Amino acid sequence: MSGLVRVVVADDHPVVRDGLSALLSSVAGIEVVGTAGTGREAVRAAVTLSPDVVVLDVQMPELDGVGAAREIVRAAPGVCILMLTMFDDDDSVFAAMRAGAAGYVLKGATQDEIVRAIRAVAAGEAIFGPGVAHRVLHRFSATDRAADPFPQLTPRERQVLEMLSEGLPIGTIGVRLGLASKTVTNHASAIYAKLHVLGRAEAVERARRAGIG
Repeated sequence: MSGLVRVVVADDHPVVRDGLSALLSSVAGIEVVGTAGTGREAVRAAVTLSPDVVVLDVQMPELDGVGAAREIVRAAPGVCILMLTMFDDDDSVFAAMRAGAAGYVLKGATQDEIVRAIRAVAAGEAIFGPGVAHRVLHRFSATDRAADPFPQLTPRERQVLEMLSEGLPIGTIGVRLGLASKTVTNHASAIYAKLHVLGRAEAVERARRAGIG
């Protein structure tokens, strides 16, 4: 994003709030248009001042940062939200993401990292501090693995595995899927190879451990 980035700084600690405001005001291309000491004040500032970015702490009086982010997204959808906080636990990170925050950076970040994060969210990007980014990637990769425990199987092989796990004979599986028994046998052989198992019993055991069948 080129041009001036207008920012509201919201933090309940005056020293942090004033220090961050002074820091950002000294950066070319960034203008601090307002500050807030509570979550409610942050929402009002977002609505009345229409900044490009609101920098929010997670822990705020009256309305916490996550609640404030949710209200800002609803009342001022054009305003981007960057969480700048000391809280790096999973619950805080993912609650902020669900509320609509586009970035999550820890207070230990350098001045350059904070400025880069503000400019990134103003440009419509999502940005996370290094430790937070690792946690986000790990959570989503774990979710993907849980959603599909056998991504190496084709949709048809997945169907055959489910039916094998239900205890259906090859012939019955063929009738249900409209396939010749030999074709079902070929699919089963491909499944065993991809799962690195010796046969049906072992494949079924693997499938049931993954919640299939």
